[in-house]
Amino acid sequence: MDTKNSTTLQLKKKAKPRKRIINFFVSLYDINKFIIRFFKEAFVPPFEFKEIVRQCYEVGVRSFTLISLTGFIVGLIFTKQSRPSLGQFGATSWLPSLVSIAIMRALAPLVTALIAAGKVGSSIGAELGSMRVTEQIDAMEVSGTKPFKFLVCTRVLATTLTIPILATYTAFIALLGGYVNVATNEGTTYSTFMQQVFDPLTFVDFTASLIKSIVFGFTIGIVGCYQGYNSSKGTEGVGKAANGAVVTAMFLIFVEEIVIVQISSWFR
Repeated sequence: MDTKNSTTLQLKKKAKPRKRIINFFVSLYDINKFIIRFFKEAFVPPFEFKEIVRQCYEVGVRSFTLISLTGFIVGLIFTKQSRPSLGQFGATSWLPSLVSIAIMRALAPLVTALIAAGKVGSSIGAELGSMRVTEQIDAMEVSGTKPFKFLVCTRVLATTLTIPILATYTAFIALLGGYVNVATNEGTTYSTFMQQVFDPLTFVDFTASLIKSIVFGFTIGIVGCYQGYNSSKGTEGVGKAANGAVVTAMFLIFVEEIVIVQISSWFR
């Protein structure tokens, strides 16, 4: 009996890694199937323009206050922390250029995406998760409507369209925070500051920042919708959907940041 029990335990231990690997590839298949379904249904009529506009409003308003405050603080603190290092070389006049490069190339899209992943991504995951738990999505499918098009496509399109707008707003707010610090210490005028801000920037910088924002917005929307739309039954599934939407979206955002930065560096 002891020999049989030990053999059974060994077989179970060997089966666990194999099961995890299988579940990983099954999840990848489901995710790819979900994304392909989005592209098949998002651009086929009828279009839910009213719902897309409503979701854009929800995404923008839900993050506007926090993004405004965070963007201003990021610009202010980054400028303040960079001054001593540049001051050692007598190069404090380069502060506007340094701030603009850092904000436009990296900070503005990344900060906006991380905030949206926490606020919007979790909200989408929890909302669709609760609809799945309460069988509202099943009821929509039975009634003949298209819940995927109405619930998923509209939200993904809304985040894809709204995040670039929010990232642009974050960039200007962060630059405003940098200007406040520079004007306080050096007495630089606003026109001089803005001229120095845009001098080092190129078309590649603006294009890469825009592409980042679009990709980040799509990632936040598709991850939140996938987690919520496929959440398990029960209230616990709603919490897992919200948490999974935030963690997965943030991880993918950092991966995409590395990839896009590497690609954009080839064009500079």
